[in-house]
Amino acid sequence: MSGPDEDRVVELLDDLDILPDTTSDERGSGWGDADDDSTARLLEDRPPHWD
Repeated sequence: MSGPDEDRVVELLDDLDILPDTTSDERGSGWGDADDDSTARLLEDRPPHWD
């Protein structure tokens, strides 16, 4: 049997990405969009009174 847990060496990896900042369902592809850049679509959808 091994020693107590406080004697055990644990290596921590700083570059380990456990959870992404943005999940795939929050991106455009998760909503069925072809690309993530919606700037052109938003400019086209501007209301007429904004011009």
